[in-house]
Amino acid sequence: MKPSLLLLHGALASEKQLKPLARQLAAAFDVRTLSFSGHGGQPLEAGTFSMAGFADEILQFLDEQRWEAAHVFGYSMGGYAALVAATQAPARFRSITTLGTTFGWSPAMAAQATAFLDAGKMRAKVPQYAAHLEELHAPTSLPALLEATSALMRGLGDAPPLTQANLSTLKVPVQVLVGELDTTAGVDASQQFAGYLPQAVFEIIMNTPHPLEKVNPDLLASRVAQFAGQF
Repeated sequence: MKPSLLLLHGALASEKQLKPLARQLAAAFDVRTLSFSGHGGQPLEAGTFSMAGFADEILQFLDEQRWEAAHVFGYSMGGYAALVAATQAPARFRSITTLGTTFGWSPAMAAQATAFLDAGKMRAKVPQYAAHLEELHAPTSLPALLEATSALMRGLGDAPPLTQANLSTLKVPVQVLVGELDTTAGVDASQQFAGYLPQAVFEIIMNTPHPLEKVNPDLLASRVAQFAGQF
């Protein structure tokens, strides 16, 4: 049987973001994707749209698939959610690869990250992107999605669930990938938090910014497959 692999999307995205990567990895893995609450047509319910809620959804998905343990790839927010879930149930994770995940949350970082998460501003400045989000996440409205995302990020800033203390005891192999030009996640913060993890591999992907579509797809697929193949 092929090893199980779950792919997790980033903020304001859905599982559609990961379909190309899923196709590349399907020959070697039993690949699944999911859309978190409020994303990709999933209902936005009070109490579930939070990092703790997303971590619970990951563990519930593993239960639904009857996967005792799985490899996980998480892009940006998805990588953070995977690590939060792993701190709660490490035995469910054979390995985790993160890409472009922002680790060093603070109130100042949350304020910066949420500055543009206003439906009116977005529709005025990038109307095509706003229309894309409305179509992608319907029936969740754009204002509701952006307000919920802002609240989630403020929560991360006020009380980050990933800390040196809990990451330093996480006995799960983790590969932390970050683009050289990623000003969202930041190379220094990514390397710092990778250093907290006892079984971590850290790599800078050269000449690469934050957006997933800007990452070399063959390189990403090979990094995920090679790392997961060791465990």
